[in-house]
Amino acid sequence: MEIQTPQIGSCSKEVQKMYKEWFEVADSDNDGRVTGNNAIKFLSMSGLSRQDLKLIWAIADSKRQGYLGFKEFICCMQLVSLAQGGHEISHDILLKGDVDFENIKPPRMEGLDELIEKKKDPLYSNKLESDGGSLKPAPITFQWFSSKPSQKFLSHVTSVQDGLKKLYNQKLKPLEVAYCFNDFVSPLLTNSDFDAKPMVMLLGQYSTGKTSFIKHLLKCSYPGAHIGPEPTTDRFVVIMSGTDERSVPGNTIAVQADMPFTGLNTFGTAFLSKFECSQMPHHLLEHITLVDTPGVLSGEKQRTQRAYDFTGVTSWFAAKCDLILLLFDPHKLDISDEFKRVIYSLRGHDDKIRVIFNKADQVDTQQLMRLYGALMWSLGKVLNTPEVVRVYIGSFKDKPVNEDFTGPIGKELFEKEQGDLLSDLKDIPKKACDRRINEFVKRARAAKIHAYIVSHLKNEMPAFFGKASTQQRLTDNLEDEFVKVQRDHHLPPGDFPNVETFKEILRGYSFDRFDKLKPKMIQDVDDMLGYDIPDLLKSLRNPYD
Repeated sequence: MEIQTPQIGSCSKEVQKMYKEWFEVADSDNDGRVTGNNAIKFLSMSGLSRQDLKLIWAIADSKRQGYLGFKEFICCMQLVSLAQGGHEISHDILLKGDVDFENIKPPRMEGLDELIEKKKDPLYSNKLESDGGSLKPAPITFQWFSSKPSQKFLSHVTSVQDGLKKLYNQKLKPLEVAYCFNDFVSPLLTNSDFDAKPMVMLLGQYSTGKTSFIKHLLKCSYPGAHIGPEPTTDRFVVIMSGTDERSVPGNTIAVQADMPFTGLNTFGTAFLSKFECSQMPHHLLEHITLVDTPGVLSGEKQRTQRAYDFTGVTSWFAAKCDLILLLFDPHKLDISDEFKRVIYSLRGHDDKIRVIFNKADQVDTQQLMRLYGALMWSLGKVLNTPEVVRVYIGSFKDKPVNEDFTGPIGKELFEKEQGDLLSDLKDIPKKACDRRINEFVKRARAAKIHAYIVSHLKNEMPAFFGKASTQQRLTDNLEDEFVKVQRDHHLPPGDFPNVETFKEILRGYSFDRFDKLKPKMIQDVDDMLGYDIPDLLKSLRNPYD
């Protein structure tokens, strides 16, 4: 199984030069991008229907940036040419592999030549008139003008990620800093956190095939990969795109401002010595980043031997990831104590979790049916949810499926399951923008509730005497204080943090030094959630919606 990245956007140098001229015409604001308003005016010259153009834009702007860069512009032009030739345009066109994108002829754009000449020579219109010719006035849809955004905030926003970045720095970050949100819940975000590629994390006990699964996806090994029946991966390894093959130590990668891993510094050198970034040139890694993890072991002894907070690290990555794959195999269906803690740390990210029953070709069909039931029973005790978790059955390795065990029916089942998983992985880049918005809103809600809790504890402190005893009483009865905050501010109980974890962190603080509630900061976050984010999405949506 391999994710194929179609060569859409590729073309000859001559055609690319032509598209460059077209792009400069479409980019009327001269900022290196074609926004929705400009695209409507430019693409109307193709003569295609609004419905066709809506679909073309959605495919070209697959990352939901709200604009087309030069590469996306070429993709758009190729799709326009296919549509003009009667080819059916759909989201699956990139997956079918029956279109030779490199040899697609440029589309027909009525009136574009005049616009190109006009851009090259502003006196072109006067020349035509002096020669007795006449330049046909362009329809109103071709008149090039820039529209003013409805809000000052949106005036210089170039994408959804850029908008979220500005909203965070202007409205959410001040609230987080004021109430020490980074110490209690999550480190402060940096620009690289917003610009990072979607991430997929693999979790499971040792020798369940996590590294083999990554090798199966990439169709090659990554630098530093080790595969064996014993616990071979003893560190967290981030596999991402790079110009050459190399491994970067964790201490180095955690201080690079252009990498989204600076927050891992909070786990200390003990963890960073077990963290590594593996870079290599690969078409799949241009779209997603993979996270390989150490095998989860069983027993109290194994847990205490870790010199860092393993559960805390997995929770940190879970918040950043777009998909979390839990791997099991027929010989490791039990869920150890440490694995339970790891799965519990994924709370709040249930929608990201997928389960893979790997190495399923090692048992026959009858055993597979029973093992599947045993796996669902084990998961049901840990994942406290009424919904049934999605389980993919297969054998993700380089060798072909062992038909001696599975038979033709099992092989057909594996192929269908692998196809479903492949589709799920292919959708990650498309859904990354929506996922980022979702995580941002969750963070904003959590920061608001945190501010209410901290300011409430501050208000409960006496002015002069008995501060130590009052702080101890508030800490011991923290659950009751949560109920008071919930009742006073009409907040949903499901959004409150874990009481025991919050209580443990509180012990290192003096409540008297906390800030009182600042209504202006809370109002800014409410305005951001109620107005700014909806306006951002509206301004950068598909212009043909």
